Amino acid sequence: MDKALYIGMSGAKQNMLAQRAHANNLANVSTTGFKKDFAQARSMAVFGEHHPTRAYAMTERPGTDLSAGALMETGRKLDVAVEGDGWLAVQNQRGEEVFTRSGSLQIDVNGLVRNANGDMVMGNGGPVALPPFDNVQIGADGTISIIPVGGPPDQLVEIDRLKLVNPPPGALEKGEDGYMRRKPDQALDGPEPPDGNMRVASGFLEGSNVNAVEEMIANLQLSRQYEMQVKVMSTANENSEASARLLQNL
Repeated sequence: MDKALYIGMSGAKQNMLAQRAHANNLANVSTTGFKKDFAQARSMAVFGEHHPTRAYAMTERPGTDLSAGALMETGRKLDVAVEGDGWLAVQNQRGEEVFTRSGSLQIDVNGLVRNANGDMVMGNGGPVALPPFDNVQIGADGTISIIPVGGPPDQLVEIDRLKLVNPPPGALEKGEDGYMRRKPDQALDGPEPPDGNMRVASGFLEGSNVNAVEEMIANLQLSRQYEMQVKVMSTANENSEASARLLQNL
């Protein structure tokens, strides 16, 4: 059977993978702190003893767009948005230190500060834990202060500071859980050191950096390319059937 059928099949499969990446971006257009994934395609030579007249298509995710999303004012004291470059460090369910830009924080019944996914938010000395309080506020440098239960309104007690880190962008990759982490070949011997120069905006959240119109247009283009690949497969099959009929008539 002509290799064009396999070429078309390869292209259709890779179009579907690219559509999945753009669909995931579009689905997270309203997700706080989400960073969109890039998708690109390149040609791969068909290996074997033949003339190099055909090439397979290959879709890959070369990286993540780390540009900042728009800040949205919420007025909520436990909402923070990282200003400029950098990340908020959290501990995932496997005990790994990972990074996020989503700063919608919650306090559980044990006083532990968690993000919207339920993972513990890291301070400079480990997971942040707060004693009972009447009020809480987060400073521009990430310092968490409280007014203890029954204390006077002007009695602010500093408890901890959010761990804000700023690893090189080229050393990061996005995991399947949506968190950023260092690439295996860029891993440090210990935890990521905090960056004392970073700042946060309290009462704000960072929105997704996904452009919904761009993602929809990309999906439409990929859909048309998929139809073209299916047409190639159909044509290859028709040519094969026509060749078989000619051989039968000989």
